[in-house]
Amino acid sequence: MPNGYNTPMEMLARKLDSIARLADSDRAALLDLPHTVRNLPARHDIVRFGDRPTHSCLVLQGWVYRYAALAEGGRQILSFYIAGDVPDLQSLHLHRMDHNLATLTSCVVALIAHDDLRAVLLRNPGLAGTLWRDSLIDAAHYRERITSLGRRQALGRVAHLFCELYLRQKAVGLARGLSCPLVPKQSELADALGLTSVHLNRVLRTLRGRGLVTLSGGILTIEDWDALTEVAEFDQTFLHLANNPAPARETAEAI
Repeated sequence: MPNGYNTPMEMLARKLDSIARLADSDRAALLDLPHTVRNLPARHDIVRFGDRPTHSCLVLQGWVYRYAALAEGGRQILSFYIAGDVPDLQSLHLHRMDHNLATLTSCVVALIAHDDLRAVLLRNPGLAGTLWRDSLIDAAHYRERITSLGRRQALGRVAHLFCELYLRQKAVGLARGLSCPLVPKQSELADALGLTSVHLNRVLRTLRGRGLVTLSGGILTIEDWDALTEVAEFDQTFLHLANNPAPARETAEAI
């Protein structure tokens, strides 16, 4: 199993524990949920606009992203997903896809049939509530991203995304110290942040020049958490992390 877990559902349980403590009965039901593990290549569409999926996808290893494709070939990346995330949980109730979901890297995923998921949730309303909370938090991420795209300057947008990705990975054990993987290429970060690749490159040079971050070999290291959060105007409330109630700077310094 990827990332040191015995079963795929243990990874989902770890993710859900980061936003709400699972009851023992809900955890047991989750661990028994039927699923099928698949290996997917990088840049592979898992589901496409207009599809009517019958399964939801749990990311076990690698990165996945949600995106909208424009007629002239442009792309807006809407969000990134990491191990433990179920990026298309809404397809359980919204039966026709209104966006695309694709692998950013080679990935290992667990496919969970909607029929099996519905049956488990009907028997375990507490688990249903936790997954509903997860969907609401995903919506909170969108509200924060809209604020960034609409009102933050480029420097703040990039700094904010870095803070978010760091804390999300820390919550599920994928960060070490103040370092975490940063898998997206500059062109992909640009598509997520509404910037050109040239503009993004200038912003990254500024962040490095100020001693706020370093980027090397796909690893982001935050060199000055306080200064980075100040540039980003970052408040972690929108992440709703149950196990990280302290302010963001205290959370980071305590690692």
